Amino acid sequence: MTETPAPPAPSFRSDMTVELVKHSASDTDVLWAARVSTAGEQSLEELSKDPERSKGLINFLMRDRHGSPFEHNSMTFFISAPLFVFREFHRHRVGWSYNEESGRYRRLQPVFYIPDASRKLVQQGRPGKYEFVAGTQEQHELMSRSMADVYRKAYETYEEMLAAGVAREVARAVLPVGLYSSMYATCNARSLMHFLGLRTQHEQAKVPSFPQREIEMVGELMEEQWAKLMPLTHAAFNANGRVAP
Repeated sequence: MTETPAPPAPSFRSDMTVELVKHSASDTDVLWAARVSTAGEQSLEELSKDPERSKGLINFLMRDRHGSPFEHNSMTFFISAPLFVFREFHRHRVGWSYNEESGRYRRLQPVFYIPDASRKLVQQGRPGKYEFVAGTQEQHELMSRSMADVYRKAYETYEEMLAAGVAREVARAVLPVGLYSSMYATCNARSLMHFLGLRTQHEQAKVPSFPQREIEMVGELMEEQWAKLMPLTHAAFNANGRVAP
């Protein structure tokens, strides 16, 4: 008689995963897209030229917010993060495509988010004018212990319902938003810049942003990959206040 394998034990993370799966993205893409307006078919010559010679044009497009040339590229990322991060992420709809793992079709794995000691815990001030400061050791210990206890109980209940024959799409309702999910997210440079302008803090930003730290962690990892693909565009983005064109 075959024994039913024991359910996996819950595990806990404080990091995010961002992997660049595939891309068709370079600074050259911005240049041929922009030059077709004045050069027509001769704009194809940009494909064989060094984009460094035209970094001034990229900066001009960024500065004066001529945005469409920054759309002729594509990047697909695999992202693993807590559910609450994805619920914020999916508010970005223009220029984005998503496919996320489904709790209707697979048994969800017990991987949960617990912030590490670097996560600021205490909110001071009022909405629109508040800041986060580091919590005490006691607050961190309470948070970590309480989250772990609730996660274990929630997943135990989830498994109990599955074992009793309850459908996955029903049983998943007991799982908290700290559960890790995974998705593919595809965007272009213009949509990514808009995301970064809202979801990251940066000393060169013209417009202040106050993102939740966890989605900012994802944004920082995506930006790191994009900066390698399109260094001139990334530099112009920073130089012009990190405002999407």
